[in-house]
Amino acid sequence: MNKSILRLAIPNIISNITVPLLGMVDMYIVGHLDSEDYIGAIALATMIFNFIYWSFSFLRMGTSGFTAQSYGAGNHQEQTNILLRSLAVAMGAGVVIILLQYFIAHAGFYLLNGEPTVKGYALDYFYIYIWAAPAILGMYTFNGWYVGMQNAKMPMIVAIGVNIVNIGLSFAFVYGFGMKIEGVALASVCAQYTGFLSFLLFWNIKYGWLKQYINLKVLKDLSSYIPFFKVNSDIFIRTMALVAVTTFFMSASAKSGKDVLATNALLMQLFILFSYMMDGFAYAAEALTGRFIGAKDRIKLKFLVKRLFVWGIIIASFFTLIYILFLDQILGILTDKQNIVEFSRQFHIWVYMIPFAGFSAFLWDGVFVGATASHQMRNSMLIAVAGFFVLYFAFSNIYANNILWIAFIVYLALRGIVQSFMAPAILNDSR
Repeated sequence: MNKSILRLAIPNIISNITVPLLGMVDMYIVGHLDSEDYIGAIALATMIFNFIYWSFSFLRMGTSGFTAQSYGAGNHQEQTNILLRSLAVAMGAGVVIILLQYFIAHAGFYLLNGEPTVKGYALDYFYIYIWAAPAILGMYTFNGWYVGMQNAKMPMIVAIGVNIVNIGLSFAFVYGFGMKIEGVALASVCAQYTGFLSFLLFWNIKYGWLKQYINLKVLKDLSSYIPFFKVNSDIFIRTMALVAVTTFFMSASAKSGKDVLATNALLMQLFILFSYMMDGFAYAAEALTGRFIGAKDRIKLKFLVKRLFVWGIIIASFFTLIYILFLDQILGILTDKQNIVEFSRQFHIWVYMIPFAGFSAFLWDGVFVGATASHQMRNSMLIAVAGFFVLYFAFSNIYANNILWIAFIVYLALRGIVQSFMAPAILNDSR
């Protein structure tokens, strides 16, 4: 079982780690420009894009779970149909996002706190990167489909390629052409379309034999979308709750001033780094859980969960140790603003707590997605989010930025705790 987990987890970890590393490179680039306002601008723009794209994370999670179950059942027709339906939704949504970009920008930045200069830089970034919407959503679909097909290597190859292109172009546009934050955004757009086209090419090479199962009439059969949207509506609600926490976290940071915003934006990179590592194992959980449920093998499903949590404890221990020993050095790489690095030290304790507070939530998410147990995943998230906001608003006037981090840690822990109580019903029903 360990080999099966690592066969899927390691490529996903490699591809996932490239994402926060890219974010860190972007932070490095803007963190060494002539103003710390660029750091806050990236944070604000990222909040808007998180809200947009995480709203469509069901394109990856829903596609992964359904595809894994059809893989376990050996149903090639359904594997193909799932990909077609998901791509149709992704492309349509991408076009709509582009058409509504001015409304999204006006509404989003109106609601967010931030100084005018910071918002101005954030808007410059937003109006360029928004054009990557179809490619990003299309890659969500392909990532989920490949994971469901037990193929983690292809997403890894594409992710590495995307980030090499992105990093290379970012340095070229910013330092070669003096484009500043606009260069970072344009590089990201170019890289996302490179990734989407690569997925199409690799699918044709690896899975071209599935073309015999392509039937575009399935796209007109609205009833065939019902299971897809039924599960994905729960995932959508769950994701919106998640986005509400992360968006509020940065908005509250901005309200506390640009130093707190810059500090929390930097420290949040440490959570993102850990989360993408754990997501590698979560993706393995999705693929194998769906596969065992499709094959109706409950014994292997339960053994899978035990192995996953052993790996989770190992990874959490490793990250905790790294953060305790090297946090100042990591932050020093991300920015040369020593005042921000020094200011952040009073909040380091919360970064140390992230791995053990959060690892079980990531693993259970993977199991729940693979089982298409969307109701349970939604409900556990809503309980955790409620805990976050109750705790923050009860003590925000007393503990300021510390309570923001405490509420975030409690939110992470609650997700895993609640899911642990819900899990036995899922593990005992492997239909």
